[in-house]
This record gives sequence, C-alpha cells and structure tokens, in this order.
Amino acid sequence: MNHRSARMMKFAVDMVFTIAGCFIFAIGIYVFIQPNQIAPGGVSGASIMLHFLTGLPVGALSLFMNIPLLLLAWKFLGSKFTGQTLISVATLSFMLDYIAVLFPQYEGDPLLAALFGGALIGTGLAIVFMRGFTTGGTDIISRLLQLKYPYLQLGKILMVIDLIVILTSAYVFGRIETALYGMVAVFTSSRMVDSLLYGMDTGKLVYIMSCRAAELSERIIGGLGRGCTILKSTGAYTKQDSNVLMVAVRRSQYYVLKKMVREVDPRAFIIVTDATEVLGEGFKRIE
Repeated sequence: MNHRSARMMKFAVDMVFTIAGCFIFAIGIYVFIQPNQIAPGGVSGASIMLHFLTGLPVGALSLFMNIPLLLLAWKFLGSKFTGQTLISVATLSFMLDYIAVLFPQYEGDPLLAALFGGALIGTGLAIVFMRGFTTGGTDIISRLLQLKYPYLQLGKILMVIDLIVILTSAYVFGRIETALYGMVAVFTSSRMVDSLLYGMDTGKLVYIMSCRAAELSERIIGGLGRGCTILKSTGAYTKQDSNVLMVAVRRSQYYVLKKMVREVDPRAFIIVTDATEVLGEGFKRIE
C-alpha cells in the first residue's frame, strides 16, 4: 500500500469513527437531554437553551455558534485542527437535526435522562477523540485561552465554561433542578470519556522507600504475584544511598500491600498515585 492509499484509508477510518461518535452523541442529546430541559454545558447546552427560547433546531444552532469559533481556530490553531473540527461539527449538526429526530424521545425521570444522556454523550465524544477529532465548542475556546494564558489547566477551563452554561440554564428553564441534572450529565459524560480513552483497568502506582526493600520485594512477589522495580536513590538530607520499590497493583490489592509494608518495615515511606490504565503482564494486554 503506497502513502496515498494509506492516507485515504486512514481518512476513511477517521470518518467512520466520527460519524459513529456523532450519531451516539446526537442520540444522547435528542432522546434524553433535550426533552427533559437539561443543559449539559458547552455549546450543546447553550443550543438546547436557545432551542427552548426560539424553537430553532438544536443542530443548526450548534453549527451557527461554532462558526465564529472555527474562524478563530483557523487563524490561531491552524488549518488541520480547524478542518477536522469542521467535519465533526457539521456531522453532529446533521445527526441532531435529521437522524436523531427519527427516534422517540424519553420524557420520564429527569435523573435517568441525565445519566443515560450523559453516558451516550461521553461515549460519542470518546469515539470522536480516539481519531484526534473534536466536536468544537468549548474545546476551541479552551485551546484559544491557553494560547494567551498557557499556565491555565485545560480541565479547569472546561469546568468553568460548563458551570456558566449550567447555571444559566437554571435561569432560562426556571428550575434549579435543571442545573443539578446538568451537573449529573456532565459528570457522567466525563467519566465515560475517561473510561473509554484511558481504560477500565485502573490501579495504583506505589513507591515504597524502605531500608528493607529486598525483603519487601520478596513478600510482594510471593504474596501478591506482582513484580517490583527497584530504583536506586540518594537521600537529599542524609546523603545516603537507598532503594525505592515501584509496584503497580489493582485497587483491590492496595490494602494488602500496605499491610505487608507495615509488617516488614513500619518506618517505610509510601507514595501512592492513581494509574488511569495499566498494561502488560498481570493486567490488560497491550493492543
């Protein structure tokens, strides 16, 4: 396969993922979120509020609000990012106004609507993100803000924007419950994105500083069936050389590991961090 054919194949796969992701996203919005007057943050939430006030289609409103953002993205973020975003934004708008409307809407329990709508939105977003595309809106805004204020964290920018939209929805729809359900939808969506992009096989990464590192490593290997990595270290204060054990364990194994450390060396120093995905022997296969 030559280079041109490989690029065409990649583009075709990208489009399949983008269409599938936008379809799932649109179903979440139209079937669950929109009929229950929930605004899940971002441009989608703003579009739902404008639809409530004007009656105009949600997809068309979303596309219209993204146009000035896309123009700014073209100027400051480059043509490749803008082109990919335009494709996904146009696809999502089409799905919202012409495909999702073929499905029945759910107007039951708003909490269920927020949970299922958020789950579908998150699934759709993750599928689109997997191919390096975005759905525009707040993603463009956050990237533009980072150009001027690079020290700002992307997650916090998105959170602030979503919070503004959600609080505004309580005023537009005249119910404080709208904002609460919107927060549920955003939280569910973000959890789905994290789970699909970074994997469900999460764990703990543990660093253990102990003068009995060799004995500890034997207990961990024999008792937990987990391998250890011994890192050479030098204390900045004591200037003494020592060893640090690095071990990845499942969440359910952490308590047992901590108990082992306490039994072998009660004076050990432990640092624990979350591992969003652990790949390799004893965990999930690298694919």
